[in-house]
Amino acid sequence: MKQMSSTSQAGETPLRKRTPLDSEGQDGAAFSSRNFRRYQMARLVVILGAEAQSVAVAWQIYQLTHSALLLGCTGLALFLPGILFVLPAGHAADRYDRKTIIIICYVIQAVCTALLLWLSLHGVTNVLWVYAILFCIGGGRAFSGPASSAIQPQLVPKGAFVNAMTWGSAVFQIANISGPALGGILFTIALPGAAAQWNGAPIVYLVTLISMLGFIALISTLRPRKEVTEKKGFSIQTMMDGARYVRHAKLLLGSISLDMFAVLLGGAVSLMPIFAQDILHAGPRGLGILRAAPAIGALCTSITLARRPIKGHAGKLMLTAVAIFGVATVVFGLSKSLPLSLVALFFIGASDNISVIIRQTILQLGTPPEMRGRVSAINWLFLGASNEFGEFESGLTARWFGAVRAVVFGGIGSVMVTGLWSIFFPRLRNVNTLDAEALLAANSAYANSEPID
Repeated sequence: MKQMSSTSQAGETPLRKRTPLDSEGQDGAAFSSRNFRRYQMARLVVILGAEAQSVAVAWQIYQLTHSALLLGCTGLALFLPGILFVLPAGHAADRYDRKTIIIICYVIQAVCTALLLWLSLHGVTNVLWVYAILFCIGGGRAFSGPASSAIQPQLVPKGAFVNAMTWGSAVFQIANISGPALGGILFTIALPGAAAQWNGAPIVYLVTLISMLGFIALISTLRPRKEVTEKKGFSIQTMMDGARYVRHAKLLLGSISLDMFAVLLGGAVSLMPIFAQDILHAGPRGLGILRAAPAIGALCTSITLARRPIKGHAGKLMLTAVAIFGVATVVFGLSKSLPLSLVALFFIGASDNISVIIRQTILQLGTPPEMRGRVSAINWLFLGASNEFGEFESGLTARWFGAVRAVVFGGIGSVMVTGLWSIFFPRLRNVNTLDAEALLAANSAYANSEPID
């Protein structure tokens, strides 16, 4: 494919060559910020607990129901609040203090984890209670997600955001590696005597609750840089502005929707308890290792990109990474060997992380600060569709076709989506460097080509 020329095409603003910033030339530029260090420490703690909790919930529900569909419903319960609250959540992130929103939402999630702990200690086996609690957790995430995403540029020097995204992804993956493994280990610990009531899910939920309280304490110490905020009150028009911006900014729409459809079709994580128990015969500890494998691949990608940042052909790299994601998903679905499955999951995580870093950079640097919350909310809805709703879709297709066919068909679908998006969104294919001014100018050119009011 030819690179975008220096002349504008059909009203598009060409992406100019990157002007290197001093801070971006340093591997750890983002860590010079106290806010960034504390924020990443908080994320490490809370994701560690949340990932451990997800293993416990998945294993507990599958043991109670032995149903792929009901296992997939855990994702649906987390996703539904995103649909209901996406617009007010985005507007709240632009109008109110983002740090306060994050703290309130995690207090709600901590209460929900305490309820999961209470249910497991009292032997409640009705999974409807679990789904109800997961719905409340999803509500907290629906509001905290856009605020957390929008606050990140306020925590680092302006020239260090790409570096911050890359290291932030590394921290996330470290937690993703450790969290599922921790959940699997804690789930199988055999405590003696009176402490035996804590065996299994209760001890996992207790650790998650402690991690959330630590997160809240660390977030309360942040001092984000002030930015322009939305002054208008709640209205349908102001809440819809983010959706209109994304719809007209084709670069944003292409990157977000590519990630959504690829992960929606190719997501194999929700079916891992089935693979761990019925296909690979690896048990709960094997489930923890399987859940950690994609994170190991993603961590390797993050460390590599932190030291060797993406300097060109970012769009083509994103499309290639999503295609690799699809192929690796097919390999995982067909594998009956634990080592081969781990290798496939490694490449799933590594390729997905490349896509995530590029997409998040386009999202945050290509959106005006005063609209970042509402645009992040739309992105959060797309993420929910690919992750949580993707779990439901995987459970449904696994019930129809079996777990192996569901994963294989999904991987093939991801590869097909990559080919189609390279045709439908040529601007995404031709993105060169991840430069803040160029990305914002490109998205604004699209958004301003049609009125968004």
